[in-house]
Amino acid sequence: MADLDHVFQLVFKIKTSRGSGSGFFSKKHGVIITNHHVIDGEREVAVENACNSAMKAEVILVSPKYDLAFLRPSRSIEAPEISFSNVEDLKVMDKVLVLGYPFGYPFNVTEGIVSSVRQLVNGQYYIQTDAAINPGNSGGPMILPDGSVIGITTCKLNEAENMGFSLPADMIGRELGLLERRQPTAYSVRCPSCSALLEQEDEYCENCGVSLDLKKLFGKTPMTGFSVFAEEAIEKMGIDPVLTRNGYEFWEFHKGSALIRIFVYRSSYLTVTCPLVKLPTENLTELYRYLLSDPIKPYVLGVHDGIVYISYRAHLSDIGSSHAGSIRDCIVNMTAAADELDKLLVERFGCELSDEADKRAV
Repeated sequence: MADLDHVFQLVFKIKTSRGSGSGFFSKKHGVIITNHHVIDGEREVAVENACNSAMKAEVILVSPKYDLAFLRPSRSIEAPEISFSNVEDLKVMDKVLVLGYPFGYPFNVTEGIVSSVRQLVNGQYYIQTDAAINPGNSGGPMILPDGSVIGITTCKLNEAENMGFSLPADMIGRELGLLERRQPTAYSVRCPSCSALLEQEDEYCENCGVSLDLKKLFGKTPMTGFSVFAEEAIEKMGIDPVLTRNGYEFWEFHKGSALIRIFVYRSSYLTVTCPLVKLPTENLTELYRYLLSDPIKPYVLGVHDGIVYISYRAHLSDIGSSHAGSIRDCIVNMTAAADELDKLLVERFGCELSDEADKRAV
């Protein structure tokens, strides 16, 4: 098997307000390729490489018929060119690798074989494989042992074992050709009936006349009141909230070394929490006395599974009241407190930073 490190560099995690998926970069076209269902309803997303370096990417072209989307990263990506293989040369039992970020976990590779070169599913031919495919793999590349892309991982059958599907590479190439025909500044949609590019929200395709589902093709995921509130607080920290989105009403980011999570707990509470440090093997009595002294009100210190956490909680009803400003300030201030407190616990009590901390920021 060839050295595939250069290919691994091209695979990105795609993070949105509805969850995460995978994608891969084409240097020739300057875009990250992913599935449409990964970014459906979004115009801007966060993309993150295996080193956790994140940037924004703009959705510039979608092709819902083939479940494809193309994203323009906000800055240049230094990476080698990716190559595509001809599906006509593929055979049953050929070895394939599926690359991506299943369940939002770090970069992952699974191995399998081609079970069917042309499996018809809902009117479209796919490459079928027995390689493990899970939520989050969608949009990532399926590659051959030589590192060339043979398909884009698209779906699996939940009721079956080891039945995953990838859209063949030749379909990706055909859709990439549309990039040259679109207006550089426009958000473009491929007509689900013909190859026309749609750049305005019309009820009918100006090329073939088919009726269009405008909500499906041009609609944006609306933000809840809680989401607006949370992202205003994140902006006050000097952080772009788009880069922190990691699911529905869930944000995750590092402030200094501290990993901050913001989410709704039991449908009633705005919760901000951060894993700080691991419990030390010595001086536990001193540490517990410190934690129980409630040293950083209104924040709470606690221990769960050997990890010391700092947390803040407010009832959702309060974010629409006169307390909204003070709650927002508490969120902002807690992130700064967490970044300082983990260092204090390390130096004063001999703790070790949690595995989720960004040790590069210490």
